[in-house]
Amino acid sequence: MLNEKYLLCYAEMHDIDSWIKMIEIVRDNFPGLETTEKMDGYRETVIKNIKRKTALCVKYGNEIVGAMIFSYHSQCLSCMAVHPNYRRKGIASAMIEKMISLFPDNIDISVTTFRKNDIKGIAPRALYKKYGFEESELVIELEYPEQKFILHRR
Repeated sequence: MLNEKYLLCYAEMHDIDSWIKMIEIVRDNFPGLETTEKMDGYRETVIKNIKRKTALCVKYGNEIVGAMIFSYHSQCLSCMAVHPNYRRKGIASAMIEKMISLFPDNIDISVTTFRKNDIKGIAPRALYKKYGFEESELVIELEYPEQKFILHRR
């Protein structure tokens, strides 16, 4: 549960610069965002998802401190990040709970994250498991070894 200083909402077009600024800080945790060209492509993805109402954010004042993109079509959480200075405050949990509430109860939801032996996977894997996501197949995405997790809701 977020305290009253934080606002969880759908991202809007005027949020794009704050969103990208926050992602720039954490982009080392996102395979595929290593270059300026790839960040430009990511910016376009964020814009598309803002228009689709599949981009959630958490704001502290005017600053985005949490960001999530999800897909109804692919039934997945595509991307989630929390600013390092705002972690362990319930931001990721609030975004996951909101996203889950937006899907019909009979829809499974997947997310891909780091593998068990990857130090970057410790926190996200624990978080997804807390919400009932279960380990599924090992995959390679953007030339990086990852693992799919599935929240079975049927």
